[in-house]
Amino acid sequence: MVTLDELQRSTAQVGESVHRTTISRALHKVGLYGRVARRKPSLTENHKKSRLQFATSHVGDTANMRKKVLWSDETKMELSGQNAKRYVWRKTNTTHHSEHTIPTVKYGGGSIMLWAGFSSAGTGKLLRVDGKMDGAKYRAILEENLLESAKDLRLGRRFTFQQDNDPKHKARATMEWFKTKHIHVLKWPSQSPDLNPMENLWQDLKTAVHKRCPSNLTELELFSKE
Repeated sequence: MVTLDELQRSTAQVGESVHRTTISRALHKVGLYGRVARRKPSLTENHKKSRLQFATSHVGDTANMRKKVLWSDETKMELSGQNAKRYVWRKTNTTHHSEHTIPTVKYGGGSIMLWAGFSSAGTGKLLRVDGKMDGAKYRAILEENLLESAKDLRLGRRFTFQQDNDPKHKARATMEWFKTKHIHVLKWPSQSPDLNPMENLWQDLKTAVHKRCPSNLTELELFSKE
């Protein structure tokens, strides 16, 4: 992004320096505002097609159907705070346009990993994942927490479970576990964390936790669970 200072210097280089306020006013007049660039996965045309198919296939979902979804996700909580931000000039309602976002790589660093789930009725279990998350550990998490969360949230026996397409989530043994437990798994488009409302909860949680300035991993976990 070109900053106001850089724009001001460029005007001086062509012969007449323009004040930052004047430049800012001109940008605002054409609808451009300085905003933090959102981080989004890099998408291929196939990814975009799958996302569109997913969206159109659920246009007719009723409110009751959405209430029966148990959303889930993992995230890495950083002790040192959130990644550095980058600002962009953009117009209103263009937050997620590709030119205003930063492509991300999955699990790019952090201190502890958390797994959690929620539905429209509230939040389910939130737990710290120690060590490397593999298929066996993921299934253990599901075994110990998924059905209990569904019960606490009063989703009934016929609920839909959402997870992304991480290999450990889609492993044959994991899918067999869902089949054995008679749990319907929502078909999910790849590279689509932004379609999962859990991302909004994670962002709110990270903001709240880092405002408390945890000094060690124990406090980081404690503040996350409070």
